[in-house]
Amino acid sequence: MLSKTFMLAAAFAILSGSAAAQERSVSLADAIRLAEQAQPSIMRANADIHNAGAQKRVAIGAFLPDITASSSGSQSYSEGVDRIDSNTGLPQVSNSTTGNINFRLSAGLDLFSGFRRTADLRAANAQRDAAEAGLVDAKYQVALSTTQEFLAALAADELSKVRQAGVVRAEEQLKVSIAKLRSGSATRSDSLRSLVTLGSARLQLVTAETQLATAEANLARLIGVDGRVSALDEPAFHDVLTTIDQDALRLEALEQSPRVQSAEADAQASRASYSASKSAYWPTLRLSGSYTYSGNSRVNDYQLFQSRQASLSLNWPIFNGFTRERSITQQSGAMDVAEGTARDVRRQIQAALTQRFAELDAAAPRIDISQTSVVAAEEDLRVQQERYRLGAATIFDVLTSQEALNQSEVDVVNARFDYLRAKAQIEALIGRQL
Repeated sequence: MLSKTFMLAAAFAILSGSAAAQERSVSLADAIRLAEQAQPSIMRANADIHNAGAQKRVAIGAFLPDITASSSGSQSYSEGVDRIDSNTGLPQVSNSTTGNINFRLSAGLDLFSGFRRTADLRAANAQRDAAEAGLVDAKYQVALSTTQEFLAALAADELSKVRQAGVVRAEEQLKVSIAKLRSGSATRSDSLRSLVTLGSARLQLVTAETQLATAEANLARLIGVDGRVSALDEPAFHDVLTTIDQDALRLEALEQSPRVQSAEADAQASRASYSASKSAYWPTLRLSGSYTYSGNSRVNDYQLFQSRQASLSLNWPIFNGFTRERSITQQSGAMDVAEGTARDVRRQIQAALTQRFAELDAAAPRIDISQTSVVAAEEDLRVQQERYRLGAATIFDVLTSQEALNQSEVDVVNARFDYLRAKAQIEALIGRQL
């Protein structure tokens, strides 16, 4: 609950902040959308999908024949010794020029490749699935980091307003202390203590405004904007979930969490790559053929003659210097690492959920307690100010109540945003909004 002075301070901040009014403001949904367009991690994930799609096309193309067309042309000149024809008695030139042209169309198809093509296609499909899962995970991670920066900017803004309200209260109390000093009903120490309190409040306001500038600058960088960007408050940020089924969310996270799906897809891709590496032990059976048209200037005046060729070849590498074994060992190690990572990610999700559930459970009652404390602190300050005006309380009593109200308002902000941060982290873990 906000006190009347808090509302006055907020209004003063709006009227006096002409520079801040020119800043860009964004909602959380817009901030996440802009961050997805600006963050390199999303770009890398999209590039991985394109690369995986290209690799899948290559794997499909291995089932198709490769076709090659070629042509060539040449001209040769041979020089010889001139001689006299014995029959005619005429000189005969031995120099000659010969031209050749050639057109060739060839094709080849692997009839059997040791199950390599099928394994490569499975690996390519698994890598495509892993890339798509990686994109989903990247989007949720960007959404989480954006939400955290957004909430940091919003919390800094509210803390700045709290500190502004504290400055207003300190200024009002200083005026009261000076008035009582002039009337002779208070000592000079009262006004000096009030002045010290005002100085402390102003220093706290300076610190809060610095933190606000930093948070808004970080938010702007994250969404790809220069300068500062302020966060817009939303009614949903003030809602507290009545209850959540933690056991159901744990099961859901193990099945639907973007991190789990990404790790499982990576493990599946590693298993497929390991299977593909074993195909090197099998022989390869290849069918190939070609059509060739060639002509010669001396023999047939470039008239094209056709020739055809067909061949069936079997290639079985018996020993290749342990290259196959090295490849299989590498793929086996990569598979073990990927499977271990997938299991560890599941454990990380469980541990993270335990921590976030505890934070959520702690933050919810803190919100109620701190709000109740604000109401009590406001009333206590009002009573102490009235008693001080009547001479029944000291300036120390007033300043103590004033500081208690300041701290209670800070506690409300911290509790509410601790709750929102824990909620956002749970949403990133399970892959949906609560």
